[in-house]
Amino acid sequence: MPEDSLEQLNRRLLSFARERDWERFHSPKNLAMALAGECGELIEHFQWLTEEQSRTLAPEKKQEIAFEMADILIYLVRLAERLDLDLIAATTAKIAENEQRYPVHKVYGKARRAVEYED
Repeated sequence: MPEDSLEQLNRRLLSFARERDWERFHSPKNLAMALAGECGELIEHFQWLTEEQSRTLAPEKKQEIAFEMADILIYLVRLAERLDLDLIAATTAKIAENEQRYPVHKVYGKARRAVEYED
C-alpha cells in the first residue's frame, strides 16, 4: 500500500527535529502554543481586508500566506506525532460527525452553529 504524503512529511519533520536535538522542546503544550501563534500570524495577513480583497491577493502576499499555512501544518503534524494521533483518521471521523450534525436538507446555504439547527 502506498504511503500518504502526510506520513512522509511526518518522518521528515521528525528527522529535522531529531537532527537538531529539538524533540525535547516539542512537548504537546509547546507545540499547541506555537500552533496558536502561527494561526495568529496567518490571521494578520487578512486583518482589515474586505471580503473581496481577501479573495484577490497579490502573488507575493499569497506566498507569505502559504508559508504561514506551512508553519501551521508543521506544528499540527508534529503535535499529532507527539500525541500518537492519526490526523487522517481523526479528520475522516470528524467529517462523518459533521455530516450527521449538519444534514444538507437543514443547512444548505446557511452559516450557523450546529446548535441553531436543532428541531
